[in-house]
Amino acid sequence: MRISVFGSGAWGTAIALLLRDNGHTATLWSKFDAEAENLRSTRENPLLAGIMIPGDIDIITDIGEAAQGAEAAVIAAPSFAVRETVRALRGRLGGDCVVICMSKGIETDTSSLLTDILKDTLGDKTPMAAVSGPTHAEEVARHIPTACVAASDDIAIAEMVQGLLMNDYLRIYTSSDVIGVQLGAALKNVIAIGAGICDGLGFGDNTMAMLMTRGLAEMAELCVRMGGRKETLAGLTGLGDLIVTCMSRHSRNRRAGVLIGKGAPAQEAMREVGAVVEGYYAAKAARDLSEAMGVEMPICIEAYKVLYEGKDPMEAMKSLMGRSSKSEHATGEQTWVTR
Repeated sequence: MRISVFGSGAWGTAIALLLRDNGHTATLWSKFDAEAENLRSTRENPLLAGIMIPGDIDIITDIGEAAQGAEAAVIAAPSFAVRETVRALRGRLGGDCVVICMSKGIETDTSSLLTDILKDTLGDKTPMAAVSGPTHAEEVARHIPTACVAASDDIAIAEMVQGLLMNDYLRIYTSSDVIGVQLGAALKNVIAIGAGICDGLGFGDNTMAMLMTRGLAEMAELCVRMGGRKETLAGLTGLGDLIVTCMSRHSRNRRAGVLIGKGAPAQEAMREVGAVVEGYYAAKAARDLSEAMGVEMPICIEAYKVLYEGKDPMEAMKSLMGRSSKSEHATGEQTWVTR
């Protein structure tokens, strides 16, 4: 198949390489002329140092050219650029072109899931799927065994995407829980910033286990309230992605958190990481969704206050530890029932 990848960061580049490995004709689109020229001349993405981009992967900046004749379109732009990217694609993709959202995040201004942006922009009849899971680009590009989930309202589309992407180093599972898969992908980034902050403050394994476990509970409760399934958050796109993003040296969110825990202001930490830190944007969306859906999300709220209001990280931890006593599990099971 002819498949175009829209977004030439580390993840988009890794996906283009994977698609080529699977025998597809892959095109990599970049919004930026200078970036595209550097990729063409060096045949290497600086975010994936040492990995060659074969010459038969076209790298272009004309979005119309990238869209023309594409049988599948992979969206791999940062979450804040997804709407702009798909707006530029509107009217350019064929009616049978499958749109695969491999970006992770929630739109900050609207708190929209990324597939909702795709539906609003491209039309709800566009065949689409969301793919997510514990997938650091640095490892996928080096063929390190990895697994993730392809989710679609139409399970046949999920299975098609499974067939396009799956190979001997990337295992794909399918799901119909588009909401849960995307929420897990976005919210774990907020928790991962918190995990990094804990490391930066010098806390230990007990604190990390507490943060990840209670963070997962927050993610699951919001997921269910929004119509997703609790069990999805116990899988690859919830627990799996949470583990890798909180613990891995590759995690930008964790690295930013470490810097903040050591005293760096949030914006300085983002600059030092040198690439998009999705948890920064997801923290605001999590705060807004918590209020809109009536779900208590104390870890995400404290992360928001540190990132956006300049709250001292140690004071944020004191606020979490000083909350009133409660049962570990919700006493009203109706809050966990899938709608």
